[in-house]
Amino acid sequence: MAQLSYTPHPSQALLAIALFLVFRGVSGATFTFVNKCDYTVWPGILGTPELASTGFELAKGGSKSFQAPTGWSGRFWGRTGCQFDNSGRGTCATADCGSGEVNCNGAGASPPATLAEFTLGTGSMDYYDVSLVDGYNLPMMVAARGGSGSCATTGCGEDLNRRCPSELRVEGGDACQSACGAFGKPEYCCDGAFGNPSTCKPSTYSEIFKSVCPKAYSYAYDDATSTFTCSGADYTITFCPSSPSLKSSTDSSPKGTDSGSGSVTGTGSSVEQSELASTSWLADMATATGASTRARPFVTSKVSFLVVVVFILCLLVGPSLSQ
Repeated sequence: MAQLSYTPHPSQALLAIALFLVFRGVSGATFTFVNKCDYTVWPGILGTPELASTGFELAKGGSKSFQAPTGWSGRFWGRTGCQFDNSGRGTCATADCGSGEVNCNGAGASPPATLAEFTLGTGSMDYYDVSLVDGYNLPMMVAARGGSGSCATTGCGEDLNRRCPSELRVEGGDACQSACGAFGKPEYCCDGAFGNPSTCKPSTYSEIFKSVCPKAYSYAYDDATSTFTCSGADYTITFCPSSPSLKSSTDSSPKGTDSGSGSVTGTGSSVEQSELASTSWLADMATATGASTRARPFVTSKVSFLVVVVFILCLLVGPSLSQ
């Protein structure tokens, strides 16, 4: 019996490569967590659909990655001062999720907590931000890798615990509450009569956060300078991005006077600016906002482009395969 042999046509190989690129383009994003703190951090994850983990231990100098599908929406945070026994049961001093375990199992962070928030597009832009609306517990930066669009680095690289007003500082000085968390007033929480952008304005306390970390959300309606977009990117979330020596202290800090935002001086944003300067998109960081990125109507997504490429290749390959 004669042996049958099969030699792939070159055009078939091109089609396979194109299909691989398309499916890779719609596979979502890889989130990589990096710990540059001089202590262990226990990241927490809350989102839909659920990722491979909802919480894990990340030692000093460690990193870990997770894949998220398109359309994923959720948030990340870093828990500190955790004590877990051999069975994995325990609690954390800051940003505890209340699960009593290393995994958060669908529970969110207990304020105060620095949050990184994401909504991944389905063939369109991803939206992301770093939020101090629920307070602050540790420095965090988010950087996009390999995407198109603005893709600016954002976050809060400073140790706000050192600048936390005494009335917002939690016991021990390991975290800083938001004004909403500390006082519960509608004008700080943007609810009730203050539940819209026209009535809820920045407070003296939110302006303290904003002056130190200008790209992070400082209150609920801080969208214009705090929401960022990117398409087809992976993302790195770094804890204590600038230096492993960042620690909490009880140094004197602004006390929430009428001149709150102007009273933050010295190196308030120097650490964050140093981190941003290390990225290749520093120019975008200086001018880009969520609104300006969304105003680009002629930016074609990578997925749409690859679909067109595959369609053209199919037209070219079809006649060759029939021969």
